[in-house]
Amino acid sequence: MSSKTHYQNLVRSDIADMDPYTPIVPFDVLSKRLGIPAKDIIKLDANENPYGPSPSIYRALADEKDYHIYPDPDSTALREALSRYTGINATHIIAGQGADELIDLIVRLFVTPGDAVINCPPTFGMYRFDTELNGGKIIDVERKSDFSLDTESIVEIAGSSKNIKILFITSPNNPDGSILSDVCLRQLLQLPLIVVLDEAYIEFAGNDSRADWVLEHENLVVLRTFSKWAGLAGLRVGYGIFPHWIISHLLKIKQPYNVNVAGSAAAVASLSDVHRLQKNVKKIVEERERLYLVLQNFDFLDPYPSEANFILSRVVGRDAAGLKAALAERGILIRYFNTPRLQDHVRISVGTPAQTAALLDALEVVGSQ
Repeated sequence: MSSKTHYQNLVRSDIADMDPYTPIVPFDVLSKRLGIPAKDIIKLDANENPYGPSPSIYRALADEKDYHIYPDPDSTALREALSRYTGINATHIIAGQGADELIDLIVRLFVTPGDAVINCPPTFGMYRFDTELNGGKIIDVERKSDFSLDTESIVEIAGSSKNIKILFITSPNNPDGSILSDVCLRQLLQLPLIVVLDEAYIEFAGNDSRADWVLEHENLVVLRTFSKWAGLAGLRVGYGIFPHWIISHLLKIKQPYNVNVAGSAAAVASLSDVHRLQKNVKKIVEERERLYLVLQNFDFLDPYPSEANFILSRVVGRDAAGLKAALAERGILIRYFNTPRLQDHVRISVGTPAQTAALLDALEVVGSQ
């Protein structure tokens, strides 16, 4: 046995056998790979905000003088600003390095090896990733053909085991953009587990958040992010709204300086410029509705209605992965998921009207080939 082999055996076996999360390829890498200048690439594959952040964040970042000092471990200024934005007392809010950090913390808090988490695919991949990373078991309850939750199956499965700790649900759901109804959520909140409602895209759905439901339900957690509506994906700032009893435990395990100075300053500045950012959200929603209609003009696309900043479309009569590749050759990036349920689908992020025009032109060319 070589020393290298010996050291490899020290890796946890569950991690050694674990499939890695597949993130979006970095922009500069894509530019080199495609042989297309970065400025000519239209990026519609990661649900990023095409209008970028508020201009106020650049002033805030330039004015910040304490980059050499550790950040406030409690993110006090950010939580107070979030309290004004959400209408929820700051004592119910924890800020994180993106909502991803909070997903990981929630799983760490409740799941021990052998415990289970209910996942409702197709949906955001980090729920599975963090559960498996922490030694938990994933129980998949597939969504129905229209991507709505199979509530009956969730209730049945949740009642069959005492080891199920968490149910992750997303509204609007990624990748299809469907919304969870009040009736369905109330039913799920009757279950003896923690319900984590991920509202990463809620600003694009009329801001119909269930954040205030946390005040009435001791088993509900609501997660939000600045990545989408506020255009801060590159700075990784998210937050969660929790019952007080969960907050008290999360504060024990949260990294002390988890939200950096730049991220906090940018998020606070964004919350001081909500009106401008909401105008951008409105433009994205209007463009989403237009994109949904025009995509129906292509006989090889069958789009689903969406309440988020993207549209999922079934690809008819041709290969979905091939469609993604053909568009990439023309400098237009969309998302393809190599999973059984989505092998004949693509997801298109909503861009600017000019980006939509370029996408439609490319689809015309690709469709004629």
